[in-house]
Amino acid sequence: MRPGVQERVRALLESPPDLHDGYLDVLGPTAEPTPTIAQRVMQSTFLPQIYERVWRPVGFNLAKGWPVGPDTAAEHTLARDWLGLAQPGDVRKPAATVLDVACGPGNVTRALAAGVGENGLVVGLDAAHGMLARAAADSTGDVAYVRGNAVALPFRTDTFDAVCCFGALYLFDDPWAAVDSMARVLKPGGRLIILTTRRPPLPVSRLSSELLRTLSGVRMFGDREVTRALTDRGFTDLKQRRYPLMQLVAASH
Repeated sequence: MRPGVQERVRALLESPPDLHDGYLDVLGPTAEPTPTIAQRVMQSTFLPQIYERVWRPVGFNLAKGWPVGPDTAAEHTLARDWLGLAQPGDVRKPAATVLDVACGPGNVTRALAAGVGENGLVVGLDAAHGMLARAAADSTGDVAYVRGNAVALPFRTDTFDAVCCFGALYLFDDPWAAVDSMARVLKPGGRLIILTTRRPPLPVSRLSSELLRTLSGVRMFGDREVTRALTDRGFTDLKQRRYPLMQLVAASH
């Protein structure tokens, strides 16, 4: 992380962070509640090594209906489009300030940065040390990483032009508090995009999804659950794409 980028991110934060392994840390050695099985997997030291090349492309693409559903590259293209960013080959790119919530090893963060101009800024946030250390090691340019709580984002109100949360909402103990926090840090007119789980509209799926949540901590959302939550919070211009076990939702704040 370049010093100039670091200072720009520090100005966005509500409290002063520490610099650790190439990322800014506002959590420190705070005691956290015992995580669910799924959360423990995300915080493991092994997963960052295989996340980008194996875990995410295989698991997510199958959940999106591969080979019919979009692959990772198409997913990133759609995210940039729905967030009002440019594509990598475009001549003009907006100087947008973008937040990637629960960024993991930074694969989506870097994809978003490819659609932002040189005066823009892309920030990835996660709570896992291992994920952020890998992200910081793999990233260059105007990309920065912060260790913080996704449910209580440590940034100032009305800070970001766009917020992205891919593959994480279903892991949060209180997903709607996380959505409230994302809405708070978005500027008026900013855009939010979420990729999360989808519960198939079958009678048996509700029971099986509750069992999955109890055993692993993974929540399955109904087709209207996320869109209704955004509408209730004043979001407009909703877009949604449904896949077999995932859904992509975007809206304006």
